[in-house]
Formats: sequence, C-alpha cells, structure tokens
Amino acid sequence: MNALDIMLWGVLPYVVALVLVAGTIWRYKYDQFGWTTRSSQLYESRLLRVASPMFHYGLFVVLMGHLMGLLIPKAWTDLVVSQEGYHAVALGAGTVAGVATLVGIGLLIYRRRTTGPVFLATTRNDKLMYVILVAAIVLGIVATLTGDHTPTGEHHNYRETVSIWFRSLLIFQPDVEAMAASTWQFKVHILMGFALIALIPFSRLVHAFTVPLHYLFRPYVVYRSRDDAPAAPSHGRVRGWDPIGTKDRERTKP
Repeated sequence: MNALDIMLWGVLPYVVALVLVAGTIWRYKYDQFGWTTRSSQLYESRLLRVASPMFHYGLFVVLMGHLMGLLIPKAWTDLVVSQEGYHAVALGAGTVAGVATLVGIGLLIYRRRTTGPVFLATTRNDKLMYVILVAAIVLGIVATLTGDHTPTGEHHNYRETVSIWFRSLLIFQPDVEAMAASTWQFKVHILMGFALIALIPFSRLVHAFTVPLHYLFRPYVVYRSRDDAPAAPSHGRVRGWDPIGTKDRERTKP
C-alpha cells in the first residue's frame, strides 16, 4: 500500500462525499430556480418517449445492482445462491441494464445534437456531464465483462475487494488494501464514478434528489365534468371572480 492508494481510496471518497453534500446544500440555497432538468420535450417528443424511459429504467436497475453487490456481504448471498449462479445473474442482468442505459443516453445525445432548439439550449456544463456519464457507463460495462481477472491471470471477485472497501467507508475505517487489490477496470470505473458524483450538485443531475415519490402517497385528484358542476346560486350568479371595472358582465345561468 502506497501513498497514492491512501489518497485515492482512503481520502478521496470522503472529499467527494463532502463536495456532494455541501454542493447540494449550496445549490438548493442559491439556485432553486435552476434545480431542474430544463425539459426540452416541447421541442421534440417522439425520440424522447423512447430514449428517456430506456435510460432512466436502465440506470435504476444498474444502481440497484450496485447497491446489492456493494452492501450485501458475499457470505450472506452464499447461503442462498452459489457463486456461479450469482455471477451469472449479475453478469446477465448487469450487461442488459448497462447496454440499455448506454443506448438510452446515446439516443438522448443524438436527439440533443440533431434537434436545433435542443442543441441551442445545451450548455458546456451539459456537455461535460454527458462525457463523464457516458464514460462511467462504458467503464462499468468493461469492468463487468473483463474485470474478473487480474493482470497476472488470477481470478478476481469484486465482492472480496471493492465491496469490502465500500462497506469500510461507511464506518469510517477505509480498507485501502482491499481496494488496492482490485483490478484496474474497477479502479478506473470508480474514479470516473467519483467525478460524476462530484458533478451532480452543479449539473442538471441534481434533479435526481427531487424525485416526486410523494405522488405515490398523495390523495386522488378528482376531476368532474361540467355536467356534474354544482348548481348556481339562486340569485343567478356563478361562483367565480367578481368583475372589476365592468358593468352588466356577470355570468348567469343559461
């Protein structure tokens, strides 16, 4: 274990977490109006209807797979499934979700580049975000497909290196040696992930923190047709705004 490993896997994670938390608080306090995806659906919706769900659902599966692989110890999953079975499921589902996410973001970039008004609304910050996001996705797929062997040919299981290191960060006792023993594919993928996480508060990705989950629990909104509207008061007035500066313009029943 050298000084570079200590900086990358023992110090940098907490720096990134600090930037994420402090940057998000700063953005919420000083730029609530800009806390948005800056939707461009009005400019083009045909391609967006396909690309956006593909990207978001694929990314959701990818994130859930990351959390399960990083947070659940290998000893626990070994009680219910073999290592071969776990690897087959993780490889299959992870590859499909990763490719779907990559295709979705590719279509979104194509749409943004080929639709004039959408392209004109693209900022330098957006372009940087797309580069880092695509790089993180591609490197994740590369790590999934090729990161199971070290350069010397030895078998590598990320749940015995990366996962142990990740869980050690949560108790503020970073196991730098565990992460240092991982393959270069996972290391580069994680570093790109750090860059993406640090960028979140300063890009449109910040909207992920305002997912409208309350919609799942809010009361139903009741819509009624005009035929179901309550009867007008007996004096002929229909409830509404009182006219100002006009004469004899009150609405009456037909």
